[in-house]
Amino acid sequence: MKVKRANKVEFTSVSIPTTLFKKIERHIEGTGFPSVSGYVAYVLRTLLSETGGSSKADYEAEAVKKRLKELGYM
Repeated sequence: MKVKRANKVEFTSVSIPTTLFKKIERHIEGTGFPSVSGYVAYVLRTLLSETGGSSKADYEAEAVKKRLKELGYM
């Protein structure tokens, strides 16, 4: 589902497991992140900038695994 905001940025919804959502909620407590969505968007932007936005699925998958390990989720 896409949601249009006043600043013309479109958003979609992405499903993640509830257990992961709750872990992220605990992880961001006391930080400047306003929501789980905000944090996830930050992590994905960071990941894509580190990989250069590569379109190779296997390279991206490895980068995601690496980042999740760094965050303690794997």
